Amino acid sequence: MAEAEQQSGSTPEDEAHAVPDGISFMVPRKEISMVSDMGKWKRSQAYADYMGFVLALNEGVKGKKLTCEYKVSETVEKLLDLLETLDRWINETPPVDQPSRFGNKAYRSWSAKLDQEAEALVTAMLPADRCAAAPEIAVYLKESVGNATRIDYGTGHEAAFAAFLCCLCKVGALRVDDQLAIVFKVFNSYLAVMRKLQKTYRMEPAGSQGVWGLDDFQFLPFIWGSAQLVDHTTLEPRHFLDERVVNEHQQDFMFLECIKFINEMKTGPFAEHSNQLWNISAVPSWSKVNQGLIRMYKAECLEKFPVIQHFKFGSLLSIQPWKT
Repeated sequence: MAEAEQQSGSTPEDEAHAVPDGISFMVPRKEISMVSDMGKWKRSQAYADYMGFVLALNEGVKGKKLTCEYKVSETVEKLLDLLETLDRWINETPPVDQPSRFGNKAYRSWSAKLDQEAEALVTAMLPADRCAAAPEIAVYLKESVGNATRIDYGTGHEAAFAAFLCCLCKVGALRVDDQLAIVFKVFNSYLAVMRKLQKTYRMEPAGSQGVWGLDDFQFLPFIWGSAQLVDHTTLEPRHFLDERVVNEHQQDFMFLECIKFINEMKTGPFAEHSNQLWNISAVPSWSKVNQGLIRMYKAECLEKFPVIQHFKFGSLLSIQPWKT
């Protein structure tokens, strides 16, 4: 199924040429205001482009370790600098004393700093002739770090970061030969910053399904992480329940890195605190895990109104119907 869907939408191979020169960039806005609008989203150019991007990266990382060699372009270096800046701001914005254990209000100061600086940070990434896209692309960066009112974070915010990277591909800042670096360097560094935010400010999971969700905060690293393990000669899905195996291989595989983080953050039997993942350990092959997670991502994240009502659409990720 995933293979067939790979054909729809745009992938990094054609992202760089996806934006015509005369395009009018626009600040993205919400378009999905009621459940009946969800059909408009699923038929949109944005949905096709977003899924095409996720699936192209999924294909690109199959069978590859985090520690393998790959090209690191100037734009990738700039993205890593940006994420390092966000990380530094966490150190400069310590949690405040407050009665409530969760949702530390210092997060709002950290988030306000990003709101203020996002456009300048994005401008530094862009080719000179694409700087006009900065206000549009910066919106996805700002949306990718959680919600300052609720002090929560979830898969909708993670999707905004993937949308941010997709937009950088569409304007030619990132290219097809950046694929491995996008996942292994940039997205992995983003994950590290998000985990630090979650721990430092005790952020709540946004729209969490508790033990019945895949994970409190993330989804994409499980998809791309399972793709890395497709056709692995010794590691099978059942092995991720073994902490010794996880600790030994987590530096090579994103999926196991996620499991290690869960093991550190949660106590009690794995089957109780992470039931969906525990069920996945019984699937016979990583290929089936990967295909199943893609289906689950669509059903549990991209086709859920509470998640997509917050997604924003502009000229790069358009609500207009998908053109074949």
